[in-house]
Order: sequence, then structure tokens, then C-alpha cells
Amino acid sequence: MHIAVILPRWVGDAVMATPLLRAVKSHFGDGARITGVMRPVVADLLAGTGWIDAHVFYDRHGRDPAHHFGNAARALRLDRADVTLVLPNSLSSAALAWAGGGRRRIGHAGHRRRWLLTDVVRPVREEAIVPPPVAFMELAAAIGVPAGPLDVELATDADQRARADELLAGLFPDRSGPLVILNDNSSNGTARSWGVDNHAALSRWLADREPGVRVLVHCGPADREQARAIVMRAATPAVRGLGDVAELPLGLSKALYERADVSVSSDSGPRHIAAGFRVPTVALLGPTDPRIGRSDPERCVEIRRDLACSPCDRGECPLRHHDCMRLIGVEEVGAAALGMLRPSTSGPALRTG
Repeated sequence: MHIAVILPRWVGDAVMATPLLRAVKSHFGDGARITGVMRPVVADLLAGTGWIDAHVFYDRHGRDPAHHFGNAARALRLDRADVTLVLPNSLSSAALAWAGGGRRRIGHAGHRRRWLLTDVVRPVREEAIVPPPVAFMELAAAIGVPAGPLDVELATDADQRARADELLAGLFPDRSGPLVILNDNSSNGTARSWGVDNHAALSRWLADREPGVRVLVHCGPADREQARAIVMRAATPAVRGLGDVAELPLGLSKALYERADVSVSSDSGPRHIAAGFRVPTVALLGPTDPRIGRSDPERCVEIRRDLACSPCDRGECPLRHHDCMRLIGVEEVGAAALGMLRPSTSGPALRTG
């Protein structure tokens, strides 16, 4: 059997698709060839897992025309999949499955796309919002794959791990304590940001209370200035960042998170990368619905404010007060992170404030 899987566009959602990929590969083994249809960055994210045998790059918003809809559809037609699992709940994803010639095209209802699918899967659960790992696994059930564990999972290679070790040794030459990674970046706008001042204050708070702690400010290529600003305002050798690291491939981020003891993150891709390596995480949730992004509920403390305007799921605060993030206190976040570093204290639990 040849199975094509159209994967989510966003890094966090792609991480939440890993239980499905693992279950499909485990069920069919060498009896199936699995083609991942995805953005190049998602291919980097999933590299090393061993669940995907081939790939078709698809990024309709990307700069490379080779990855646009028409070329991806042609590549899929040449690939001749028996089954196409359509994970994103979008019209364009279903259209790609149809244009790619998949004999069976399986996806959830929505966005007026039923006619593009041969098999429309209705949610088994009655909740209005079904966690993505559960929703994705429902699609696998349509081809006979039994429900498996919902733990998300990622992998690294030896070169990535060696580069991460080298980088950490250079950034923290005189420190060997626990590693806490901070992330305040999101490709969805500023509404999810907790801000430079709060992260700098949190860094100092942790450095004052945890001997030898290493606080690493994570960033991508577009977020270097923010990372530098946090490190500068923290003004302690316990805090270093990736702002001045020349190359920032996703594989390096994965290997760094694999080494982390605790992660503090906005509701963005790095939160889910941390989950992929079972790193205890403090998730700062402002405008987003917590039910949508729970990739590792057993190891995650969610901190949010239960406001009348939240969750709005906007990229920018429509009321311009940003209270859903502004009202989250440094000490509350620090105490949650410290509790994870010292497991004798109470474990992760949902916090709404």
C-alpha cells in the first residue's frame, strides 16, 4: 500500500501529527510506503523519526515556486498514492489531495470540501474542540490503524547533538547546572508575546534561586534582536541566547531542547518541540484556546488569565491592552519552572489564574 499524508503547515501542529505517523508506520511496517506532503521546515522537524519514506514539498505561501500547488499536485500524481490522509482541515489541502489523484482521500468535514474527499470522517468525540493528536488519529482509524499512544515524539542525529553540546559549552563555560530554555517567539503575531522585560526578569529570578542554572534564550533567524535584548537586560552570565549564533537550523533547536531540563514558552512551535523530547514545560497562554494545543498535558503547566476577551485567537490584541499576557506575573512563572526543576514539589497542573 502507498499512503500519502498531507501534513499541517505549522511546526506545532506537525509535532502533534507524530502519533499518527508512528501508528501508521507501526501498523503497516514494510508493507506500506509513506509519502509526507509538507513544507521543507516540517521535513527538517520530522527528520530522524523513520516514519516517512519519501516526501513531496508543498508550501503554497513559500517563495520557491517548485513547492507551490501545481508542482506538488503533479508530484503526487506521479507518486500514485492508494490513500491520501488529509490532516489540515482546509479547503486547499483537500483540493491538493484531489488534484494529486489519490484514490481514497480521507479527511474531516469542514470548509465546504466534502466533494473533494472520498471518505469524510466525523469526530468520534462530542466535544466542540478535539485535541489535534486525537483528531488526526481518527483519520488513521479509517484505514484500519488501531489507536495508539498520543505521546508526541521527535528525533535528532549525532551531528545535531554534537553541535548543541559544543554551543552550550561555549555559551556557559563556567556553569553546569540545569538548562532552562525560554521562548517568546510566534509566527502568529505579537499577541502571544510575554515581552522582553518579563523574560529578563524571569531569567534573573531563576538565576537567584537555582545555583548554576543555565538560562538559554531561544530564537529563530527573524527574532535575534529580541533574544539579544533579553540577554542584555538580564545582565548575568547565567543567561545567554542564540541571537549571535551564525546558523540557526531547526535541527539545532531540536537538539538544544532535547538537552533542556525545563522549557518556558509562548504557545508556539518550540513549545511542541519541547514536548517532542518530553521536556517539562511552562506554557504561557494568552489569546489561544488551551484545548487546541495540548501536545503533552502530563508534563505541561498552562498559565493563563481567564478574561472575558480570551481566548480571541488573534495575532494582535484587538483591544490593545494585551491583558491576557500582561497580567501573567514573573514570580508565578518562575515558581512553576522551579517546581519542575525540583520534582519533589507538586507536579504539573492546569493554572488559570
